[in-house]
Amino acid sequence: MSAAVTSIFGERETGQDVRTQNVTAVQAVANILKTSLGPQGLDKMLVDDIGDVTITNDGATILKQLEVQHPAAKVLVDLSDLQDKEVGDGTTSVVIVAAELLKRANDLVKNSIHPTSVIAGYKLAMKEAVKFINDQCTVKVDALGREVLVNVARTTLSSKFIGAETDTFSNLVVDAVQSVKYVNDRGEAKFPVKAINVLKCHGKSSKESFIVPGYALASGRASQGMPTRVTNAKIALVDFNLNKHRMAFGIQVLVENPDELQKIREREMNIAREKIQKLIEAGANVILTTKGIDDMAMKYFVENKCIALRRVDKKDIRRIAKATGGTVCLTLATLDGEEKFDPSFLGHCEEVVEQRVGDNDYIFFKGAKCGKATSILLRGANEFMLDEVERSVHDALCAVSRTLECNTVVAGGGAVETALSIYLEDFARTLGSREQLAIAWEQERL
Repeated sequence: MSAAVTSIFGERETGQDVRTQNVTAVQAVANILKTSLGPQGLDKMLVDDIGDVTITNDGATILKQLEVQHPAAKVLVDLSDLQDKEVGDGTTSVVIVAAELLKRANDLVKNSIHPTSVIAGYKLAMKEAVKFINDQCTVKVDALGREVLVNVARTTLSSKFIGAETDTFSNLVVDAVQSVKYVNDRGEAKFPVKAINVLKCHGKSSKESFIVPGYALASGRASQGMPTRVTNAKIALVDFNLNKHRMAFGIQVLVENPDELQKIREREMNIAREKIQKLIEAGANVILTTKGIDDMAMKYFVENKCIALRRVDKKDIRRIAKATGGTVCLTLATLDGEEKFDPSFLGHCEEVVEQRVGDNDYIFFKGAKCGKATSILLRGANEFMLDEVERSVHDALCAVSRTLECNTVVAGGGAVETALSIYLEDFARTLGSREQLAIAWEQERL
């Protein structure tokens, strides 16, 4: 190790000691996750600064809760997070594999193999491994049918909290993913996981979770006077307030005559009423807004037998817009300085209905016009259990979606790893350079 005083009065460390520190930090992170890997893996109970408890064995969730300071260990946390976003499953495995590769690489460097040679060997081994898997190990999903998809979901769920109920949830997941299939412009079949809305509801057993055809929202009508069911729904999706109009901050209005004050109040109410009237005249009978709806505005919706929902999450309103063919309207203002709501902005679906599940009301959008949407309603005893079931189902949804999109599977139970180990051992012997040592270590790691 060499240490030198830098211009900002810090210390610079280089050489083998730093490499060893990096490997030690990475191994420490990997050791935390090792016990949660596989069907025999254990759950972790994590408690944060304010006392919130998280019970999980999902690698990405565990690493998010950890306060990691070491830069090398932070790379592993980012790796796990990226795996969760891109693939959805395998968040624990990638961390353990990466830690093992670093550990083996450090041993090679200690034996006077230059790091560049180790990296070149690993890259070569990766290319050969991918080529071998594609040529020798893959089987088309079409040739195996639905059973292989159920097995993919079952494999993902077997290491989770709901492992005892894999049969129920694996069929649930496969049905949900297949129900959102669409073909894009290039003729490729896509199965978007984002089109599946996962909702949580306290009560009953987790086995009583079920699929709802259509998109579901965990909210009720804004007023009890509104109808619970609307058929041939025309949905207006707006991102502005439907409350009584108020002046913006910093604006002063000087009134000399008290009668003028009453006129100002009446005009404020009329502005909100005119906005609502424009929505209803365009044909809307279901109105969703990301902002508020006050009692005065609700009266007009009740009189016209419309369903109105307030404070809908922007993520949900965008998904509903995509599924129903609607457009989220940010303002009614036109280029001419007037206000207008174009009927072409309306989304369409066969039915919008409010139903009570457990202790909560849910709004279901069924028979969407443009896209396919499905909701899974999870049941469970408490919040901790529901959170973990949601994470498990999300992993399974991602795994099945990826399987259907790439249309290939490989054998499980360590068969591919064993075959790769034998193949890379033979391949390493054919090389005369130092890269063969790195490939041999890769083979041993597998």
